Amino acid sequence: MAEVVAVIASTHHPFYYRASTATGEDRPPFADEWVRKVEAFRQTLTRADPDVLVMVGSDHFHQLWLDNMPQFLVGKAPFYDANFYNEEREFGLPRMLFKGQEDLSAYILREGLDAGFDLAFSNELRIDHSITCPIITLRPQNDLPIVPVYTNIFAPPLPRPGRFVALGRTIRQLVESWPADRRVAIIGTGHLSLELGGPRQFGPHGPDPEFDRKAVEWISTGDIEGCLSEVTLDSLWEPGNATHGFMDFMLMMGVAGEGRKADYVDTYDLFHTMEAYFTWYPSGGGSA
Repeated sequence: MAEVVAVIASTHHPFYYRASTATGEDRPPFADEWVRKVEAFRQTLTRADPDVLVMVGSDHFHQLWLDNMPQFLVGKAPFYDANFYNEEREFGLPRMLFKGQEDLSAYILREGLDAGFDLAFSNELRIDHSITCPIITLRPQNDLPIVPVYTNIFAPPLPRPGRFVALGRTIRQLVESWPADRRVAIIGTGHLSLELGGPRQFGPHGPDPEFDRKAVEWISTGDIEGCLSEVTLDSLWEPGNATHGFMDFMLMMGVAGEGRKADYVDTYDLFHTMEAYFTWYPSGGGSA
């Protein structure tokens, strides 16, 4: 059976690539510390020595639109192109090509359907920054096959927070039951408090520092029950109009498990949002 060697959750700020590669007067004053934090975080995946990455993210209305919006979608292609033109233009993100782990995709789809999730699939999925950014930060050599899992955090009606947690638990179970001798890391990216296009978008920190504090505490301590007792689809509008991306963090809490404290936690207050990085080692430690 496959082994889950790392569970990782992080934000996916599309500006990191441009900030980290800028030089001279173009380099932002916060870039050096951001790079230091990301490189330390990267080691948590490196030490786990995975063979395959299951990547959880959310399409930002790039490929999926209101004419056909799946709630949960699994890519099952042999290769995936990335990024989209606006991401190249606005953030300087490079064009990328990913290899797919088709047999694991097929297994998650088949067994996920039988576990009660009506998962959509795509053989022609193009990847955006919710998945490419964590590859850039965590595995810049892009040498591992992936299984992309997209969630709907933008287009109501949305799944409720509890459904995200349940999917996370199911993904963990399915990966661990996959009959392949492979080391798998499950990586998901979301948001803390976030405002896009609204009056709280650009400030010295995220739009709701108190929500961010509680969110980091919930995630780092594995307090799924406490999180679910406070977080609803309606309440997520209050910390910022794009904070529903926090449900992807809740999905990763489901993957990690109730009461499972993170083995690695770090944050960075970065002008309009707080960056956050979490790693769990299911077996108690990464590979030497």
